[in-house]
Amino acid sequence: MWTTLLLIAVSLALGFAAWLLFLWAVKSDQYDDVERPKHRMLDDDDEVMDPGGESRKGTKRTDERRGV
Repeated sequence: MWTTLLLIAVSLALGFAAWLLFLWAVKSDQYDDVERPKHRMLDDDDEVMDPGGESRKGTKRTDERRGV
């Protein structure tokens, strides 16, 4: 009988430890989207960085190259 109680206690402790490990992984962004960075270069950017480091919204990169 005591072995059954011991196995139940061990399984509950392991389950609780796995749950804590899962919560830590979610909190530390371990489940980030790994596919998005590959496709980000194909997206159109509406925000362009000025040479001074300021960001401008609404201008395209092609306009900046043309000098518009």
